[in-house]
Amino acid sequence: QVQLVESGGGLVQAGGSLRLSCAASGRTFRSAIMGWFRQAPGKDREFIAIITWNGGNTAYADSVKGRFTISLDNAKNTMYLQINSLKPEDTAVYYCAATFKTSVSGAYHEYEYWGQGTQVTVSS
Repeated sequence: QVQLVESGGGLVQAGGSLRLSCAASGRTFRSAIMGWFRQAPGKDREFIAIITWNGGNTAYADSVKGRFTISLDNAKNTMYLQINSLKPEDTAVYYCAATFKTSVSGAYHEYEYWGQGTQVTVSS
């Protein structure tokens, strides 16, 4: 059974930093494409970044380039999202996702597996 579990969210003042984690289990992920998404209440799910488990190739949404960094720890089977210079507009539920498709465009429906989400709240 594939399972993705996010952690690391919380309440942070604007300008602060967080590192979100996504623990992956249930099968080998060596061929997976992993992604981070976020969703604020009443808004569409937004693509943040992707990384390939094998090779560590990355791609980012233009809106987060320079502040967000996606990475993997292969030994711990964990994906991370480092978020710096947090802004109030970053407030959302952050989700990790995985797909075993060979390529993706960034759309949320391309991902077969999802975590439960972790809340990030940024105060002014």
